[in-house]
Amino acid sequence: MDPLTASTPHPGPGWATRYWAIFGGQALSLIGSALTQFVLLWWITDTTGSAAALGVSGMAALLPQALLGPLGGTFADRYSRRALMIGADTVSAACMGVLIWLFASGNVQLWHVYTMMFVRSAMQAFQGPAAAASTAMLVPPAFLPRAAGLNQTLQGVMTVAAAPLGALAISVLPLGAALGIDVVTALLGVVPLLLYRIPQPQVMPGDRRGVWAEFREGLNVVWRSPGLRRLYGLLGVVVLTIMPTFTLTPLLVKTHFGGGAGQVALMEGLSGVGMIAGGLLVAALNPKRPIVTVLLALAASCLTVALTALAPANGFWLAVVWWVVSGGAFAFGNAPLTALLQTTVPNHLQGRVLSLLGTVMGLAGPVGLALAAPLGEWIGVRGVFMVGGVLSTLVCVLGFLSPALLRLQRPESP
Repeated sequence: MDPLTASTPHPGPGWATRYWAIFGGQALSLIGSALTQFVLLWWITDTTGSAAALGVSGMAALLPQALLGPLGGTFADRYSRRALMIGADTVSAACMGVLIWLFASGNVQLWHVYTMMFVRSAMQAFQGPAAAASTAMLVPPAFLPRAAGLNQTLQGVMTVAAAPLGALAISVLPLGAALGIDVVTALLGVVPLLLYRIPQPQVMPGDRRGVWAEFREGLNVVWRSPGLRRLYGLLGVVVLTIMPTFTLTPLLVKTHFGGGAGQVALMEGLSGVGMIAGGLLVAALNPKRPIVTVLLALAASCLTVALTALAPANGFWLAVVWWVVSGGAFAFGNAPLTALLQTTVPNHLQGRVLSLLGTVMGLAGPVGLALAAPLGEWIGVRGVFMVGGVLSTLVCVLGFLSPALLRLQRPESP
């Protein structure tokens, strides 16, 4: 690939304390957000029983982040990343407060839930790139692959904790009170950001340009690298074909396996165990061929999604096994991808480059959901799982036919 070089400075003494404090705060916030997502998706499933309604909720949760991602990435490279993260978390907590009031007053309607998902997604467009680009400034370069593995482990812990806690919260608390957990964890995530400074790339005043010009600079980094260009295209197609299955999981459990919120929680929670294992394995092994690892692991993850839907109605345990394998394979493939981008893209461009990937996948997700909603009404939710799983697996395998993609490697850490 074309060289994308710019060394990331060492964060200095005390970096570990600062990193772990911020990482821990964000971990709590993410767990709360995932719990909320579980609660809301189950409420929509239980209230409507409609694949179309779940598809709309998925688009509300994905589309704003995709459309605003380039702006959020540019802001992350231009302004204080810490301030962006604090502001986004605060607004998200306020939105959840409004939704809690609507549930408590008995006035909540489906469009209220969609609207709050929309606003929270818009905030994620600013918070996500700022957090991802900050990682490279918080840890030494040699620690980045392990930080990526830890982030994948966090995703697994989040999944393990969120689904059972969400089911428990639904069973013992009014829905509005269950959603209040997210407000508390969001505020806990803000506290370390108020206590610790996040280093920001230094840009000379004469080098500062307009927002549009800086966005195009990030776009050019991806477009002029054949490997990155093919990687972004491949991931976009994979998300388009596989994303609907994650949104429709509660419906698969309810209609095919005859399960309820507890079964969905079990399935998602044990999948998180697989993600934890995959993330820890990446952190321990630090794969030397990241692209090969990404393609093989994502192909395995997508294939097992299709196998999940092939389980018979009385074989829920088999579906859970496949779902756990899928989660572990996904984590093992996604962590090297993150580390690859963080180590090959200059830090002052990472917000834009990472947000572009989020935009590609974020736009692909709603398109896939828009196609899957009518497809699900025609061939059933199991059909959506099988078609999406097989197609996305084939796309990953075809990636091995691209020499430019296979040459996209992470340089060795000093």
